[in-house]
Amino acid sequence: MLHLGEEVVIPYNQIIAILDIGILSQSEVNREFYQTAQDEGFLNKITDKVKSFIITTDNRIYLSPISSVTLKARFEKGFDF
Repeated sequence: MLHLGEEVVIPYNQIIAILDIGILSQSEVNREFYQTAQDEGFLNKITDKVKSFIITTDNRIYLSPISSVTLKARFEKGFDF
């Protein structure tokens, strides 16, 4: 299980991508993706301070206060690469 902040944890096998929130400003496609996810109710905001977002296999996108670098390290530690 990967801890995303606060009391939120998700199974490793549900994770598709762990991304830095900054990529949303890098292209129109990214902004459209985010807006569509918001409009369709797929966003799960953990706190107001968002540093990363996690896309899962169950059609959810978690907005996490933990950096994508930290989440990636936790993910890799969980699998002992």
